[in-house]
Amino acid sequence: MARLNGRLAAILLVAFCGVTSVHASQTFSYSEDEFGPVVRAYLGYLKNEQEVVDDRASRHEVSAGYYRRNSNRIKALRQMAIRLARQSQNDYLPELEAVAGNEMGILFGSSPPAISQLKVGEVLRNTFRFLGVVRAGETFYLFARLDPYEQAELTEKSSAVRQP
Repeated sequence: MARLNGRLAAILLVAFCGVTSVHASQTFSYSEDEFGPVVRAYLGYLKNEQEVVDDRASRHEVSAGYYRRNSNRIKALRQMAIRLARQSQNDYLPELEAVAGNEMGILFGSSPPAISQLKVGEVLRNTFRFLGVVRAGETFYLFARLDPYEQAELTEKSSAVRQP
């Protein structure tokens, strides 16, 4: 009887793992046909970046913390890229930046904005638009770098406002 229960438990475990892996792959996947060539290229770039991080970790060239943070950053960038592409239904993505809370200085130097006061859609320093927060293993703050035309337009508007 114990032998039968052990076999039944093993069969149930295998079946559960199979169902779980199918569900997980459906949850995190997307159809290649869903996006245009620009978005597909960006998602391919992120996949390649993950392979580089995986390779470096397999050769023990990076610490576990570095590996985890960069893998999570890539996941956050992928989530935001898919979200933007689906929302806009456009084959365009801005240049995306994902930083953890303690990395804000990378984008903003010695006086970064207060995380608690960031508002989605807000433009910071005429350079970045705050897109939102993505939790991918840890919290990342995602920004779109404004293109040079947007930056010039904002600079022109702000200087026109200052002049009487």
